[in-house]
Amino acid sequence: MAEDNSNPKDPNKGKRRSSDWYGKMDKDGWAHRSWMKNRGIPADMFDGRPVIGICNTWSEFNPCNAHFRDIAERVKRGVYEAGGMPVEFPVFSTSESQLRPTAMLYRNLASMDVEEAIRGLPMDGVVLLVGCDKTTPSLMMGAASCDLPTITVSGGPMLNGHYRGELVGSGTHVWKFSEMVRAGEMTLQEFMDAEQDNSRSTGHCMTMGTASTMASMVESLGAGLPHNAAIPAPDSRRNVLAQMAGRRIVEMVRQDIRLSDVLKRENFENAIMVNGAIGGSTNAVVHLLAIAGRMGIDITLDDWDRLGRDVPCLLNLMPSGDYLMEDFFYAGGLPAIIRELGDFIHKDAMTVNGKTLWENSKDAECWNRDVIFPVDKPFKPNGGIAVLRGNLAPDGAIIKPSAASPELMKHRGRAVVFETIEDYKAKIDDPDLDIDESCIMVLKNCGPKGYPGMAEVGNMGLPPKVLKKGIKDMIRISDARMSGTAYGTVILHSAPEAAAGGPLAFVQNGDMIEVDVEARRMHLDISDAELEKRRAAWTGFDSPYDRGYSKLYVEHVQQADKGADLDFLVGKSGTPIMRESH
Repeated sequence: MAEDNSNPKDPNKGKRRSSDWYGKMDKDGWAHRSWMKNRGIPADMFDGRPVIGICNTWSEFNPCNAHFRDIAERVKRGVYEAGGMPVEFPVFSTSESQLRPTAMLYRNLASMDVEEAIRGLPMDGVVLLVGCDKTTPSLMMGAASCDLPTITVSGGPMLNGHYRGELVGSGTHVWKFSEMVRAGEMTLQEFMDAEQDNSRSTGHCMTMGTASTMASMVESLGAGLPHNAAIPAPDSRRNVLAQMAGRRIVEMVRQDIRLSDVLKRENFENAIMVNGAIGGSTNAVVHLLAIAGRMGIDITLDDWDRLGRDVPCLLNLMPSGDYLMEDFFYAGGLPAIIRELGDFIHKDAMTVNGKTLWENSKDAECWNRDVIFPVDKPFKPNGGIAVLRGNLAPDGAIIKPSAASPELMKHRGRAVVFETIEDYKAKIDDPDLDIDESCIMVLKNCGPKGYPGMAEVGNMGLPPKVLKKGIKDMIRISDARMSGTAYGTVILHSAPEAAAGGPLAFVQNGDMIEVDVEARRMHLDISDAELEKRRAAWTGFDSPYDRGYSKLYVEHVQQADKGADLDFLVGKSGTPIMRESH
């Protein structure tokens, strides 16, 4: 072996996990080192220094993460500078915009890929490169199941979109412009002309959609460095953050700071409150529940409702507001939000840089009060996720009040039912559809088992006959999800879902439904006897998926109120040493 020139003060040198591969002076050690050397790696890289895995979700089929080759190189620089050995490896990339039937179907598959890669490969710590909606939770779920020193680096949002003098938000304006076309307010050619303006740089959606929300969750959980959430993808400071993460992960290995040392209950509670303050995506609910489940931390929908109820929305950002992520960064980014939340959060919650969340944020300043509002004069009074219950959703359903219409927060309306998303598409444009703006649209069989994968179809477009009246919003109820870039009075994640025999399956056209968000109530106005009669007549749901991962998913996926993880993946496990290869 080459001369040992690693850190002489490192107490864990020689005890690392990677030493079971590279530290042995026998045929196994010889083989592991020899094959790695076929790329010209010097012998002293195997002298006991920390081996850092760089978990990369780069894919040309994943536009949000298409710049991750460059991000990975920046992380490697930092690892080398700190005396570590970086080794990049690929995992399944759950492309949000390209993968059918929905990326959510494959979130758990990607997490299994990540877990098995980390568990089976000789790394002492790992850097997770995440960007689009599902790569963030899937990588964090997989890493949580292994509990190595871990740091997460988001790829950053795109630059602001612009079209004819108007700010264009990725995702949000897809819904807005398409509804304008259906209402006759925008031509098809104008709609097509705006396409490139929506995505004019590398990065993920620059609205407070799920990608930006989850990048904010990374930072507020303490799993990433300060300013992880908002630095635009093309900004040179994103590269600096990646390089500093590379340096820091080596320190974390030497200090033996594992993911379980960072992700405590108070960190999850902080993230829930921050989600309220930024008007974050409803998808954060199902993802944080799943990550907490992997850590063995009991976070529930009740925690989301309790912690978010009094948190005001401070961020004027699409889809709840007017600005975009680039503006958020220039205004001070997430540290400025966290400073405003000082009286709400757990200030002593630790983060991956070794400081508390408050230490990272207490000196942050806001540079634009049109974007970030003070806590005593908030952008909107209620930013948290509201959890509704009742005979229509006994295990809970959720709504994002900051993106909803105040006049619809308490409403009674006649149900117009769509049995599947295909049924909705076949009927919604029919001028003879018996519907008006006072009705409540109900969509079934789009939950975890029913779609499968719980697709983002809950924000159903309104019928043209209503849009042409100038009506922009109606109450919509489903067991589906919706994009974080979407808006409206949309009630989601109804649990149990219709395909699992939840009460949503038994709603019929003409039933009256009562919604009272303040009272946290959603009620199907039929008798208990009638509900049981319909339940007894229900013939069940037959999934068409009879092979492969999709079959495994349908058979083992939990309901939305549990995080929609696979039942056999939930619970704290850790990282046992794998049996040696022979």
